[in-house]
Order: sequence, then structure tokens, then C-alpha cells
Amino acid sequence: MIARIWRGVTPRDKGDAYVAYLERTGVTHCRATPGNRGVQVLRRDTADRSEFVFISFWDNREAIRAFAGEEIERAVYYPEDREFLLELPPLLHHYEVVRRS
Repeated sequence: MIARIWRGVTPRDKGDAYVAYLERTGVTHCRATPGNRGVQVLRRDTADRSEFVFISFWDNREAIRAFAGEEIERAVYYPEDREFLLELPPLLHHYEVVRRS
């Protein structure tokens, strides 16, 4: 299994709206893609920002390609992301899951 990990930051006052937006876009898109084994979204609020870690789990790299396209290291963004995110990091990371409880 492979974990695909993306990080993003919004202004804190947009954090709740971004969570709802993630559900409608990235979470729904991932879960609808064959080979997806689940999604976790983590959030950390500071005084002025909401930081997010989006972790999706996949059977293999072919399943990730079905979601992300040929360049699987590139982040997938949706039309309204620019309204929320302070930056749009172009790349993300993949990790082999060696243990899952």
C-alpha cells in the first residue's frame, strides 16, 4: 500500500470552509477512484493559519495514476483552491506503508 501525502495552508478564518471544500473535492474524488483505500485529513490551527495534511492510501502506483495522472508526484488542485490556499505546492510525497493497525 502507498500513502500519498500533501500539505497545504489556509488563513485560519477559512479553515472550516476549506474542510467542507476538501470533502466535496479531494476526498470525494479519491474515494471514487478504484484502488483508493481511504483518506485521512489532519488539521492544525495556529494564531493565524490552518495547516492541513491530506493522506490518501492506495493499492499501487497505477491506482494513483488513475487519480493524479502520469506525473504522480504532482499535486492535484481544484478550481477554488486558489481562494483558500496561501500557496499551491506543486509536488507531494509518496511513502510505502510498512505497518498499518
